[in-house]
Amino acid sequence: MAYVIGDDCQDCGACAAVCPAEAISEGDGKYVIDADACLDCGTCEAECPHGAISAE
Repeated sequence: MAYVIGDDCQDCGACAAVCPAEAISEGDGKYVIDADACLDCGTCEAECPHGAISAE
């Protein structure tokens, strides 16, 4: 089960900086997670200062 970034994303990039799989990239107004590359480790969820990331 991959993680997803919700509408609370403030486009800060904190999640992308810590993703060990480099599965997070900048999208249109918010960051997005590539579900196929996501390791389901939860590192991004813990790092997000806005609480915008959750398990799908």
